[in-house]
Amino acid sequence: MTEGVSIIRGDPRRAILKLSGPMIIAMLLTSIYNLVDAVWVAGLGGEALAAIGFVTPLYMVLVGLSNGLGAGAASSVSRYLGAGDRDAVDNSATHTVIITLAVSLAITLIIELLLPDALLALGAGDAFTPALEYGSVVFAGTVFTLFTGAAYGILRSEGDAKRPMYAMGISAVLNMVLDPILIYTAGWGISGAAWATLVSQLAVSILILYWFLSGRTFTSIGLSRLQPDRTVAWSILAVAVPASAEFFIMSIVTAVINWILVTAAGTGAVAVYSAGWRVVMLAIVPVISVATALISVAGFAYGSRNFRNLEAAHSYSIKLGLLIAAATAILTFTMAPWISWIFSYSQVSADLAPRITEFLRVICLFYIFLPPGIMSGSVFQGTGRGLTSLVLSFIRQVLLVVVFAYLLAVTLGMGEAGVWWGVVAGDIGGSLIAYTWARVFIRRLERYGTV
Repeated sequence: MTEGVSIIRGDPRRAILKLSGPMIIAMLLTSIYNLVDAVWVAGLGGEALAAIGFVTPLYMVLVGLSNGLGAGAASSVSRYLGAGDRDAVDNSATHTVIITLAVSLAITLIIELLLPDALLALGAGDAFTPALEYGSVVFAGTVFTLFTGAAYGILRSEGDAKRPMYAMGISAVLNMVLDPILIYTAGWGISGAAWATLVSQLAVSILILYWFLSGRTFTSIGLSRLQPDRTVAWSILAVAVPASAEFFIMSIVTAVINWILVTAAGTGAVAVYSAGWRVVMLAIVPVISVATALISVAGFAYGSRNFRNLEAAHSYSIKLGLLIAAATAILTFTMAPWISWIFSYSQVSADLAPRITEFLRVICLFYIFLPPGIMSGSVFQGTGRGLTSLVLSFIRQVLLVVVFAYLLAVTLGMGEAGVWWGVVAGDIGGSLIAYTWARVFIRRLERYGTV
């Protein structure tokens, strides 16, 4: 038994701390890379920054599939681990890799063929050429994006958060080193940023394969471990598909938000949103890391039928998340003017500074309400109820965020500020609904043993 497996079988509070710590470091490095990437691209002008903003909704589909496959693997493998079925653990991990490769091939073909039309439909306009240049390279590396996400889920399911930390850290650092070299020194412009992403993901994929195939992990993958089983495949897909669909919804919502921004305030507002949201994603990394750790802990507790531990993990993760979110919100609000400067250091993007500052000072208000909602979604994913998590995401993103953003920005004429307040209001409402649903679910498990 590895140290990670021992941790995940112990106190759920300690397991969350042990798993989330390395994940926070890894995801911070990744988010810092995304931030640095935007800073380097901002030097090319607002049009280049907006181009990435128009590619973002499509790239979020890949991120969603990657995280969805990771969540499906973490949920499935950890539940079999909780039930004490070692063969099923290896079989589930191998199923995950095969599913990932098949999905990667299909998605690469579809996106590359439809990318020009998709960018036009998203309203890229003047930013179409740089957006196509950037997107065509990034999406060529789909298989690496999806494989790393699925592999991280497998490793987390066995309580190993250190190897994902190493891999994500290497990827982020390599990206940051390659960005200025390929964008400016090599003169590749915005496509240089895309190539930096692809090369770093390829390098990390090779490293992860080495770990699995050399027997350095608790879980083993390979055709010798494969026993084709619809039940095992479904245990992965029942979480992976809805979790991926959640990001697909987020992608659609991002595209709609971009459209609302263009309608209410022009293309410049998309650049503000694209830059500012990278800061938000960096700020909420610790909370997301805790939620990611909770999937494996919840899956193990559910698989071993220890519902008291499930309740303890849910409550503790929310308390921990609230403490982190409060501190992050205060820091973001205070540092907003200095943060916005890094996106407006060049003459062609100087006018973005006050608008990014306003965005950050409004949007950070939802940080405090994020933990109850995101931790509740992790409980449903960990227990194999991905569809419930998807429904909650739909309510929050579509029925609340989009509606509020449109009403405030367009109907009430508040412009881009209305979008910012609409996002905050929608996220707060969705979080409260998710928390209430999860508490009812856990109490019924404790009372009846099933739901």
